[in-house]
Amino acid sequence: MSVSQVSPGLFLSGLDSALSLSALTGRSITLVINASGLEDVSYPRLDGLQVLHVPVQDRPHAPLRRYFDPVAERIYQNRTGRTLVHCTAGRSRSPALIMAYLMRFEGLSLRQAYEQVLEQRPFIRPNAGFWRQLMDYERSLFGRNTVRMVRTSSGVLPEALRDSEDTDTTAAYCVNV
Repeated sequence: MSVSQVSPGLFLSGLDSALSLSALTGRSITLVINASGLEDVSYPRLDGLQVLHVPVQDRPHAPLRRYFDPVAERIYQNRTGRTLVHCTAGRSRSPALIMAYLMRFEGLSLRQAYEQVLEQRPFIRPNAGFWRQLMDYERSLFGRNTVRMVRTSSGVLPEALRDSEDTDTTAAYCVNV
């Protein structure tokens, strides 16, 4: 069971940790965002604990994008409390939702949001469809992209675009190849 703190008051985990009374109380969690795709989840009974369900499967064509704004707004509204965003393993749906929040309310680019989440939880791996949805979201927020999808021998992967002052010419994939 692993809970990763992405920023003050914002945590990321898999389902097991989200069901742990000690994980929730130890971090004073007041809002749980359940992106596991499971609706009948029995969380520990805690006074004031709110749960928001995001009914999306971890499939590339699943419409996670439609939840970017509502989830980001709920996290932002809970900024005086503490929020745990989880999916089944804490690797694809929940990190994507947190990256959308970081773009919308913290002003980070998709590349920066990914790097911040990855630093705290090194095994995240949003699926290619979620990456595309995040790229569309970034473009709608900022009018540009900092990540693109490229075809590689390992399949289609997200690649961080280089800043104009960046002199490193090696590819920086957003997943381990």
